Amino acid sequence: MSDNPTGRDPGTDTDPRTDPAADRGQVAPPTRIRVGGTAGTDPYEVLVGHQLLGELPGLIGPKALRVAVLHPEALAGTGEAIREDLAEQGYQAIAIQLPNAEEAKTAEVAAYCWKALGQTGFTRTDVVIGVGGGATTDLAGFVAATWLRGVRWIAVPTTVLGMVDAAVGGKTGINTAEGKNLVGAFHPPAGVLCDLAALDSLAPHDYVSGLAEVIKAGFIADPAILELVEADPAAARTPRGPHTAELIERAIRVKADVVSADLKESGLREILNYGHTLAHAIEKNERYNWRHGAAVSVGMVFAAELGRLAGRLDDATADRHRAVLGSVGLPLTYRGDQWPRLVEAMKVDKKSRGDLLRFIVLDGLGKPTVLEGPDPAVLLAAYGEVSA
Repeated sequence: MSDNPTGRDPGTDTDPRTDPAADRGQVAPPTRIRVGGTAGTDPYEVLVGHQLLGELPGLIGPKALRVAVLHPEALAGTGEAIREDLAEQGYQAIAIQLPNAEEAKTAEVAAYCWKALGQTGFTRTDVVIGVGGGATTDLAGFVAATWLRGVRWIAVPTTVLGMVDAAVGGKTGINTAEGKNLVGAFHPPAGVLCDLAALDSLAPHDYVSGLAEVIKAGFIADPAILELVEADPAAARTPRGPHTAELIERAIRVKADVVSADLKESGLREILNYGHTLAHAIEKNERYNWRHGAAVSVGMVFAAELGRLAGRLDDATADRHRAVLGSVGLPLTYRGDQWPRLVEAMKVDKKSRGDLLRFIVLDGLGKPTVLEGPDPAVLLAAYGEVSA
């Protein structure tokens, strides 16, 4: 990963209905992780396991007549297969093909989807399904949030990033020329189906990229994640590893616990942005040609150095960032000459308040906190530690 942080391929055309493990015996029941149900939000479940598409009709519900399956170009076969299955069950099902990766997250693509829903006669009882990586589920959720001021939607993430981060928590959105995810809405899904079989043919760089969000969950809340990765980094790099399901489930539980307590990021949820302030600036600077996880990896190393220099974080935990992230092949540095452009990009990050830059840092392992308005000299020194 460190030699190629860029990439726009969300994975090969994998049909999550199929699972090589199914030939070896009965498929185990999925793990069910509850999200929401507090602070006035409706609860939903994240299912993690194999052969999960049989859960779709129950999530769609009895009132829906029409279903739109939004999928990236790279998953055209999967999107059409799901559409056909739903049509055979009596739904008026359409498939809407989206551009791959971050190219899908634009106002133009959202408008294209709205037009398709309008032409199909979508009503408030109908359902949107997003099948693909994090960019696809972000866009699908935003389309659902804005059509008729909100219709039900279901996430079927097919990447590690989508499973542990983008599809869980109800954040939906699109990018603009000014920055990432600056236009969006909080609109939780009716359910999330994380079929692990979809990861088997994911491009290696995309799989490793998603591990950045898993490792983030380890640093902010669940150190057992770090221990699993450290015990066998090579196994962590592949979906065939013995701890794949546990790593993904643990990361989902971290996010589920946080967003259940704070859906709209009024406080606690900010800790999920660990490493993301610089990461989003890098993504914008690279015109979204860098993988999100690659940028988050560099962002976490930067945040660790910032915490160290601010007197918040001990040396051992700061150094552990480089060790764990580097062990799975994630990048640790970015171009040193880009700092002025990155600072300007961070100023319009949605976590900023006026001109006051805000960062999530650690007071120790599993102890995230907010650092507001750090000294520019400290910021520059921290960036110097990640400069290539």
